[in-house]
Amino acid sequence: MKTLIAAYSGVLRGERRAKADLSQRSHRGPSLSREGSGRWGVACSAILMYIFCTDCWLIAVLYFTWLVFDWNTPKKGGRRSQWVRNWAVWRYFRDYFPIQLVKTHNLPTTRNYIFGYHPHGIMGLGAFCNFSTEATEVSKKFPGIRPYLATLAGNFRMPVLREYLMSGGICPVNRDTIDYLLSKNGSGNAIIIVVGGAAESLSSMPGKNAVTLRNRKGFVKLALRHGADLVPTYSFGENEVYKQVIFEEGSWGRWVQKKFQKYIGFAPCIFHGRGLFSSDTWGLVPYSKPITTVVGEPITIPKLEHPTQQDIDLYHTMYMEALVKLFDKHKTKFGLPETEVLEVN
Repeated sequence: MKTLIAAYSGVLRGERRAKADLSQRSHRGPSLSREGSGRWGVACSAILMYIFCTDCWLIAVLYFTWLVFDWNTPKKGGRRSQWVRNWAVWRYFRDYFPIQLVKTHNLPTTRNYIFGYHPHGIMGLGAFCNFSTEATEVSKKFPGIRPYLATLAGNFRMPVLREYLMSGGICPVNRDTIDYLLSKNGSGNAIIIVVGGAAESLSSMPGKNAVTLRNRKGFVKLALRHGADLVPTYSFGENEVYKQVIFEEGSWGRWVQKKFQKYIGFAPCIFHGRGLFSSDTWGLVPYSKPITTVVGEPITIPKLEHPTQQDIDLYHTMYMEALVKLFDKHKTKFGLPETEVLEVN
């Protein structure tokens, strides 16, 4: 058993040394992978360690042995399960808010895509429901397209949790994984990246439509290197389902959040939703506010093995303009006034 644990630890150390952040550290995954899944991961690890101390210890040994040999599977797209993606619980989850997915253009299966998902919100619930489940029929609306929702790589170090994430088509948001999916997995792949990441979640609050994008260019560089088309995607209502305590710049609270964001990859938020049994009390259940995710027109991107900064800036500007245009075109359909302006930071 000591040998097994030592081997498992060695894989962990090797993986950390080999890990490469996405260029310019431009984005992190959605927070469906943050506090919530972190707790589930710790719980699963604790249960497995407990099993080690029982008469069923062989089950835990076999699983950890499998884990050592299967460690790099998430980097290659994981093991998607249509059965898991079609669980009935996801339809109940969709109807609670409700959540819907709006298609505006066809996506040819001969191309690969990077979807920029905005805004992050607190939990990225629209991203999760629309792209890691079939509750809104993403596979029927975009036939032949395989969506991969990118999230924090640390989640795939969590025993058992990693199996569930992979079954939903969720992958690590790191360069190795994205390079593999866009170059060695054929065509028809769509990687969904929550571009604003942890920084954007810190400004999430009801009534505010703001994205962190102006200096986020790493995803554009990746798209250019692989010739993957960029698809702006905006989720109306994502910021409405939780209320958050916003710390002012320069305050101790914001300092703590930024340190967590820098060194751990996520920023802890103080937020609340409604209570489990009453909407008049506070709790962690999200408010039942509509979330509508609109997938925009793809921006054709050339393949440039070594894109210059000028190339990156050009297509980044095109992407920002396309996102603002998408927002302005659809905002009045989903309850926003004509005067509402998307704030691009």
